[in-house]
Amino acid sequence: MGGPVVLGIESSCDETGAGIVQDGRLLAHVVASSMDEHARFGGVVPEIAARAHLEAFTPVVREALDRAGLGLGRIDAVAVTTGPGLSGALQVGLAGAKSLAYGAGVPLYGVHHLAGHVAADTLEHGPLPAPCVVLIVSGGHTSLLLVRDLVREPILHLGDTLDDAAGECFDKVARILGLPYPGGPAIDRAAREGDPRAVDFPRPLTRPGDDPYAFSFSGLKTAAARWVERQRLRGEEVPVADGAAALQEAVADVLTRKALAACRAHDVRTLIVVGGVAANSRVRGLAEERCAAAGIELRVPPMTLCTDNGAMIAAVGDLLVRSGAEPAPLEVSVDPSAPLEYASLTPLPAQPSAGVGER
Repeated sequence: MGGPVVLGIESSCDETGAGIVQDGRLLAHVVASSMDEHARFGGVVPEIAARAHLEAFTPVVREALDRAGLGLGRIDAVAVTTGPGLSGALQVGLAGAKSLAYGAGVPLYGVHHLAGHVAADTLEHGPLPAPCVVLIVSGGHTSLLLVRDLVREPILHLGDTLDDAAGECFDKVARILGLPYPGGPAIDRAAREGDPRAVDFPRPLTRPGDDPYAFSFSGLKTAAARWVERQRLRGEEVPVADGAAALQEAVADVLTRKALAACRAHDVRTLIVVGGVAANSRVRGLAEERCAAAGIELRVPPMTLCTDNGAMIAAVGDLLVRSGAEPAPLEVSVDPSAPLEYASLTPLPAQPSAGVGER
């Protein structure tokens, strides 16, 4: 028979995802992206994203169920991203998930988006070692975490980004270099033809006395912009491939240097790298080199599970169900700026304060 079957829904940004997990095993997952609709604006437009989720929600869920060979009546629980993310996008996913849970007569679980990225690795490599260091790198988040039990214990933040996240830096510099959106894949492609030593970009917050686990990529973005500006002022053609390779090397160096330092300081033997930027070839490659040299196991999910998807939310839901966690209340809402403290996220709508003349 197997354990409970969990359907996961993700809609925090520009991907509408549905995934189905049972006992830590991925049965199916489907993602519809509205990225092409945002590309001409150079970034995600919240209203376009929300409308795209409305259109994609039902087809994506139906296809996931079809791929798993299941009807909605075989689903035992529904998990959904309730934050952080774009408010309108989150609301679409939550409303749809509530409808599915109500229609199937099953419990609903609210999930923190970043905990989903962490859990994505379990679908490929099995249960998380306790403890482990997790490096989350995406368009909006760069964090170093110490994780013991993902769904039973609080998640300890060792360090977070102080300004631009790594993926945000890639997006902004790609635009400066004249590369298309999204910037991360474009930088990665361009860097293949470039020399990573061609430009000496800074490594932010890596000097003695700096916070060993904090990140800052705003200054790196500015350094890249100034470098491009100098080339153009001299009337020279910007060597885009060299700039992309050097930028990618700087980001990968900072990320992996700090992650390995965290592993050594906390006597942790496993590093897990997750999030959209974990798909970057140099981040993966340098992490492999440095982990091998330090005798640390490196775990990185498959590229299809690095970017936002419903499978990672289903993975958290699966862990919550099997741990005996309480489902979300019917009135659960969204929290677009929720900090990562626990994997379960069940915010309630704010109660209106009594106005003048109200009783």
